[in-house]
Amino acid sequence: MNAEQPIIVGLDIGTTKIAVIAGRKNEFGKLEILGFGKANSNGVKHGQVLNIDETIKAIKTALENCLTVNPNLNISEVYVGIAGHHIKSLQTRGDIVRENEEEEITQAEVDLLVSKQYKTYIPAGDQIIDVIPQEYTVDNMPNIVRPIGYSGVKLGANFHIITGDKNAIRNINRSVEKAGLYTKDLVLQPLASAAAVMGQEDLEAGVAIVDIGGGTTDLAVFADGVLRHTAVIPFAGENITNDIKTGLGVLKSQAEQMKTQFGSALANEAKANAYITIPGLRGMPAKEISVKNLANIIQARMSEILDFVTYHLKQIGMDNRQLNGGIVLTGGGSQLRHLIQLTEYVTGLPARIGLPNEHLAAGHIEELAKPTYSTCLGLILKGYDDFENNRKVFEKSFITVPVPQDLIKQPALAGDVAEIAGPEENIATASVEKRQPLKNFWDKFKNGIIDIFKEEEDGHL
Repeated sequence: MNAEQPIIVGLDIGTTKIAVIAGRKNEFGKLEILGFGKANSNGVKHGQVLNIDETIKAIKTALENCLTVNPNLNISEVYVGIAGHHIKSLQTRGDIVRENEEEEITQAEVDLLVSKQYKTYIPAGDQIIDVIPQEYTVDNMPNIVRPIGYSGVKLGANFHIITGDKNAIRNINRSVEKAGLYTKDLVLQPLASAAAVMGQEDLEAGVAIVDIGGGTTDLAVFADGVLRHTAVIPFAGENITNDIKTGLGVLKSQAEQMKTQFGSALANEAKANAYITIPGLRGMPAKEISVKNLANIIQARMSEILDFVTYHLKQIGMDNRQLNGGIVLTGGGSQLRHLIQLTEYVTGLPARIGLPNEHLAAGHIEELAKPTYSTCLGLILKGYDDFENNRKVFEKSFITVPVPQDLIKQPALAGDVAEIAGPEENIATASVEKRQPLKNFWDKFKNGIIDIFKEEEDGHL
């Protein structure tokens, strides 16, 4: 553990869940997770905080769960993810004339150029969330990735500016503050997810990150190592759940369970003769749900989301050759069966699932490496990017906080190994306990058959 590195905390305020993850980079530059907590989210719809009290309660619950896992943590500052219908982006151009053209360009001049873009005119009621430089130019030299060390009269750049609704931003900040925390920075969720699941070679090849959350699907497109486009699509996992609820006439909790356990994004892959039995309400008869019908509903909504992705890629002229890395699916909604095949069919691009283990240290529980937590882990990486580039002031924590046992992957039990290896005379107790219910079942079945024959014999007498 590298005690010289600060402990950075990511807070993902989602539509279905709120997650808090605390992490620190080890000596190999990988994230070691020191705390993890989550809670159900009730006050957020489509990525926007609508009920502040409910959101505060959920943030506090997630924070308490995180501190229960590791009581040694002292959490006061957090990096917060932001998404929602109100997020917009625009391209701008900015230039500054240098005072001394013969001296080399410094980081301070680059920072000055970026800070000037925060004065860009945007519609009333909106607020700039982030200014991301794309390519720099020095005099007549274009496409410079890092201008520090060059010299010239004029320094300029193309910028991707992300804006959001002031009230929506205020609600997030207020919820975080009332939960007893301070917002270190707001980060667009697809950029955080991209940081967690991408390597530098992916960004160079050209890739589209599609983060399918509960309330929104977030899109970030990269090419030649530069962010080219961001968008928030107003449909996601919760819309699929609501479609299942309405289409099949079940409760929302049942619809969510069916989606995760039996759902498929391709109706052709679902078995035509398979049915799910839903218990009836208050004495009503049980309901039989066709797995094929379930898959048809999921495919219809998922295809609509992917059509939006295709539309955005076409808008920026990156729907074919420029994206050699294809589409990377992440977020909780990316865990649907056969989603990769549907994505490739709809978009015509290769697809894969992006897992946040790209920057995660080995040995953690499998839960943390799920696409669901890509945003939260990406927020920690964004914090480290700020720390390593001296963009923000951090208090260095020199106390050694070990990784809690609850977050370390436990080795397989000896009983499980014995059971897989085959029946031996000295099988472990855990293995025997697993087999006991099956033995009891066959004993009862056998005795039942014997009883039936006895009754028949009694009847003939």
